[in-house]
Amino acid sequence: MPADSDAHATDSLVTGALVADAELKSAMRAHITNTLMERVSQDDARRVEALREYLAVTQAVTDLGAADTLALMVPPLMPALYRRWIGMFAERLFETAPQAQLEILCDGSEENGGALALAFVMFLESERMEKQMAEDLRAFGGSQAGDAREAQMADLAASYLRARVTTLAEKDAEKAQTAKAAKAKLLAKGKAKGRKSN
Repeated sequence: MPADSDAHATDSLVTGALVADAELKSAMRAHITNTLMERVSQDDARRVEALREYLAVTQAVTDLGAADTLALMVPPLMPALYRRWIGMFAERLFETAPQAQLEILCDGSEENGGALALAFVMFLESERMEKQMAEDLRAFGGSQAGDAREAQMADLAASYLRARVTTLAEKDAEKAQTAKAAKAKLLAKGKAKGRKSN
């Protein structure tokens, strides 16, 4: 896609003013980072076990030694990598989303936290971010560019991280849907009670 059409596509997404106030942008960036980090953070033991399970289910690594090495390598990197990718995600939001939409996403509600997580997953699934994730994992792992095994491990780690964030977004969407249904039920009950008293 030519650069001009890419810029045009970005412009068509923006239907209102972008965030211009530096303090507001900083506060929103902090909210986005905290909200998403809270959703992706786990203790190290749970991360190692989850990664081993992922590798077993996907049969991505048949060598148990490689699976253990990957499982032990990835967890300490995850918070730093997530923080980096969340920062990239926030910058992309500031480039494309109007301030009014960002204010809604950053209102602190569980539903909009789930929407942020879902948007983050979609961002991670972009072709550009798939490449970026693999590059970052290789760099964090200290691998040599020509080492095929390290590259494979980095790709597996990137797949695991995407799967992990997707699972979290699905759970958030489920929670938000349940909360929305409960709220609708209470509203309907309140309306029915109001009709009875008339």
